[in-house]
Amino acid sequence: MSDGAALAPLRHPAFFRIWAASLLSNFGQLILGVGVAWEMTRLTSQPGMVALVQTAMMLPLMLVALPAGAIADMFDRKKVAMAGLGIAAFFGAALSALAFYDLTTPWLLLCFCSLIGTGVALYNPAWQSAIGEQVPSAQLPAAIALNTISYNVARSFGPAIGGFIVLAAGAQAAFAFNALAYLPLLLAFVLWRRTRLPSRLPPERITRAMVSGVRYAFHSHPIRTVLIRSFTFGFAGATATALAPLIAKELLGGNASTFGILLGAGGVGAVIGALLINTFRAHVGTEKACSSLAILSGLALITVGLSRSLPLTCLGMLLAGGATMLTISLLNISVQLCAPRWVTARALSLFSSLLTGGIACGAWFWGTVANHWSIDIAIIASGALMLCLPVFALFLRLPEVTHLGAESANIEGEPEVGLAITMRSGPIVIEVEYRVEPDNARAYYTAMLELQKVRLRNGGFNWSIARDIGDPALWTERFHFPTWGDYLHMRDRFTQADMQAQAAASALTVDGKISRIRRGLERPFGSVGWKAGTPDPQQDSVVYMGP
Repeated sequence: MSDGAALAPLRHPAFFRIWAASLLSNFGQLILGVGVAWEMTRLTSQPGMVALVQTAMMLPLMLVALPAGAIADMFDRKKVAMAGLGIAAFFGAALSALAFYDLTTPWLLLCFCSLIGTGVALYNPAWQSAIGEQVPSAQLPAAIALNTISYNVARSFGPAIGGFIVLAAGAQAAFAFNALAYLPLLLAFVLWRRTRLPSRLPPERITRAMVSGVRYAFHSHPIRTVLIRSFTFGFAGATATALAPLIAKELLGGNASTFGILLGAGGVGAVIGALLINTFRAHVGTEKACSSLAILSGLALITVGLSRSLPLTCLGMLLAGGATMLTISLLNISVQLCAPRWVTARALSLFSSLLTGGIACGAWFWGTVANHWSIDIAIIASGALMLCLPVFALFLRLPEVTHLGAESANIEGEPEVGLAITMRSGPIVIEVEYRVEPDNARAYYTAMLELQKVRLRNGGFNWSIARDIGDPALWTERFHFPTWGDYLHMRDRFTQADMQAQAAASALTVDGKISRIRRGLERPFGSVGWKAGTPDPQQDSVVYMGP
C-alpha cells in the first residue's frame, strides 16, 4: 500500500480531528502509567504490588469491555464515547487532587487506576467501532493502522516524557497532565456531526445484547480463534510492561528516567511495526506474521531478562514492543474485518477484554514468579512461553479475511403476522422445510451444518435438522428465539456471507429453494387465555409488520 493510501483516512475531517486529539490523550494515559508505577515503587518495595499497577489499569478493560461494547452497539456511539472520556477525566482529576495533598496509598492508586480504566473501557469500543462510520470501508485497515500509530507515537515518547515530569514535578503532575489530556478529545467528539441511521427496531436489553455478542463470537470460528490467540499472547508477553519499573530499578540500577527510556524504546519499535502493518498483511499473511512476531518477541524478552546493559535492554524492549503492538494491530484488524456492523463494538470489546485480561492475568502471574524467584527469571520464563505460541497455528489458525463477507444483506419478503403479538411475545419457533433429492442428501446435510453456525451466531437457539421417515426427500430445520423481537433482530443481522451459506444449502434442494417456512408462538396462552366478553389483552399492543 502506498503512503498516500496509508494516510488516506486523514483526509476525512472527523477522523482527522479525533485521531489528532487521541494522540494527546494517549500521551496522557502513558504518562499516567509512568507516574503511578513510579509512585508505587516509592510507596512500597514489593514487586507484586508494582506489577498490580498494570493489572489495575487493564482489569477494567476486561470486566467493563463487554457491557461497554453492547452499549456502543445499542446507542449513539458518539455519546457513549464522550461519557467514557468524561468518567476518565473526572477520576483523573480526583487522583491529581489527592496526590497534590499527599494522600495517596498503594491501594488507593490501584483503585483510581481501575476507575480511570473503566472510563477508557467504555470509550474504546465506541470509538473503534465508529471508525467505520468516518472512513469508507476500503480505508478501514489503513484507519486502524493509523489509530495504532497514534498510540505508538505516544508510546515512543510518552513514557520518557512521563519520567522527566515525575523527576521534575512529582507524580501528581503526571496525574494532572493525564486528566487535562482528555479534554481536546472530548471537544473533537462534540464537533463530529455523526449521521445516525434510525433503527427499525428498538434496542435490545443490555443483558440480551451482551448474550448476543458472546454467542456470535462463540459460534464464529474466525473471531473465536482471534480471541483465544489474543489472550494467550497478552498473558505470555505481559512482563515487558508490567515489570518495566523493576527492570529499570533492580536490573539496571536506574531511576524514573531510565524507566521512561525503556518504555520509550518499546514505543519506537511499535511505531516502526505499525508502519509495516499493511506490508505484513499483504505479503506475509496474518498467521505467518503473528507466529514470526511471537518468536521475535520471545527472544527479545529473554534478552531483556539476561541483560544488565541499558543499550542492550533498550534493544530488547524495542523489538518486544514492536512485535507486540504489530501483533495486536493484526489481531484487531482481523476482528473488525470478520465482524458485521451490528456486533462490531461487542466483538472489539471481547477482543479488548481477552487481550487485556491476558495481560492483567499475566502481570499478576509473572509478578508472583518474580516474588518467589527473581525478576530476571520471570522475564526469561515469559519469553520462553512466547516462543511456544506458534504451536497454536497447528490447530487454531488465524483467519485471512476481507470485509466483504461481513457486509449487511437484506432479507426479501415480510413474515406473515396473524396474531396480535408484541416484541416480547415468545418463545418463537421457526420451522423451515426443504425437499432434497436422496442423491444430494449427504452434501445437503454438510451444507446445513454450516447454516447451523449462521443461525446460532445470529441469535437462534436449539437448532436441529430432521429427515422425514415416511418421505425421505422432506427435511425440516427447526430453531427457537426467546421473543418475537429477537427473531426480528436476527433478520436484520444477515450478512453477505450468511446469505451465501443459505444459498449453498438451498442450491441442493429440489427447484433450488425453500419449500415452506412456519413461524409459531410456542405456548400461546396470551392469544387464547382471556375470558369471553373481556378485551383481548394483546389487542392494544404494538404489532410489528416490517420484514
